[in-house]
Amino acid sequence: MNANVKNSQFAQPLFEFSGACSGCGETPYVKLVSQLFGDREMVANATGCSSIYSASIPSTPYTKNAKGQGPAFDNSLFEDFCEFGMGMVLGNKKMKERVTMLLREATADEKCPAEFKELAEEWIEKQNDAEETKRLAALLKPFIKGGAEAGCPFCAELQTLEHYLVKRSQWIIGGDGASYDIGYGGLDHVIASGEDVNLLVLDTEVYSNTGGQSSKATPLGAIAQFAAQGKRIRKKDLGMIATAYGYVYVAQVAMGADNAQCLKAIREAEAYPGPSLVIAYAPCINHGLKIKGGMGRSQAEEGRAVECGYWHLWRYNPQLAEQGKNPFTLDSKAPQWEKFRDFLLGEVRYLSVQKAYPNEADELFAEAERMAKLRYQSYVRKAAEDWSVE
Repeated sequence: MNANVKNSQFAQPLFEFSGACSGCGETPYVKLVSQLFGDREMVANATGCSSIYSASIPSTPYTKNAKGQGPAFDNSLFEDFCEFGMGMVLGNKKMKERVTMLLREATADEKCPAEFKELAEEWIEKQNDAEETKRLAALLKPFIKGGAEAGCPFCAELQTLEHYLVKRSQWIIGGDGASYDIGYGGLDHVIASGEDVNLLVLDTEVYSNTGGQSSKATPLGAIAQFAAQGKRIRKKDLGMIATAYGYVYVAQVAMGADNAQCLKAIREAEAYPGPSLVIAYAPCINHGLKIKGGMGRSQAEEGRAVECGYWHLWRYNPQLAEQGKNPFTLDSKAPQWEKFRDFLLGEVRYLSVQKAYPNEADELFAEAERMAKLRYQSYVRKAAEDWSVE
């Protein structure tokens, strides 16, 4: 049903009515993840904008479907949100091992129905296949219930753990301050683990929730707190750092620029049997959008960012390397560099540099464009690599 963009939007959002700023660039990504995987989603959220609008007590935008299924959400600090999510992954992994043991014990009895044995073995074999576990869980539950009523102690315990029969979709969500800066050590530790976990970085290029301070995701030339004259150091390329491991799925997306690429990347990341990292461009009220409509046009601003070469779309899928193919795919078209300066001047964070420091603005903007071109050319070279097996 959710194979394409149009159909995905018929799925019920299990993240709705958030208290985020109007036009927030972050919430559409969180909503999309909930539409695709919300009925089995677990969220470990870093403190920041995303934790505030996701858990504004006494209400929450996370909800459940008609079957009573919905995302399980909790949040931790900037500095340990990835480790927090990793704990969820390892805890769930341990409980699945327990379920596997109990299924084997329950079906070892010679009185056990043959169909129950077959289903149990099939679940053990396919426990990491989301769709198959949904199907098998529905078939197994009546047998488990019947066994418990007949006095089987293993089935009785299985009844208390049957919610682990469906494969979890574990998401660790944080902003650029948490992911690029304060929590980067934890992020690096988690992707290095090789565990099946998905990280979503909502990249506003600034510490949004704490007042707009500069982060390592803030690009050269942008004004932010602690970079009052425009940042003088280029943006950290978190995605390319992660690809160096070789076994981490990485994608850089911008929904408003290419929603099909965004959907494909998120689906591929979740399906990948290992760590995945999705970095999503998210316009923020701190940017000060000058285009007509302001934050009401945040999706269009994402499109403009990619069109001019400010942001680039790409995916790195290690499974392609195993097939002798280049794992890196550059999804965005060649930038229209002549629009780069206009894009910068369409946001207050850059326009204010020109107004306050007119003598330095041209030099800073030219250097920002040069850095964007350097980054783009590095992607072009990577996309042209020959991975064929001789």
